[in-house]
Amino acid sequence: MNNAIRSHIVKIGNSQGIRIPKPLLEQSGIKGEVEIELQDGGLMVRPVQHPRQGWEEAFSAMSASGDDRLLDAETTTAWDEVEWEWS
Repeated sequence: MNNAIRSHIVKIGNSQGIRIPKPLLEQSGIKGEVEIELQDGGLMVRPVQHPRQGWEEAFSAMSASGDDRLLDAETTTAWDEVEWEWS
């Protein structure tokens, strides 16, 4: 499916930009901050991916399924028993 729509490069202050038609933005789901990359002689525009995006939902799902337990048993040492003090 080809969603090509023509647009013009416009002057924006000392820069240039393009207006992206609303239907293309709605179909892409892109909102807010984007990354623009030169790719195969064209420009690739995509939403910024935040490094920890989705972690909260993933951890909630792990907790709900009981998959958030420690993999190793807790161990203590003599130092833990004798020297450690809570302040």
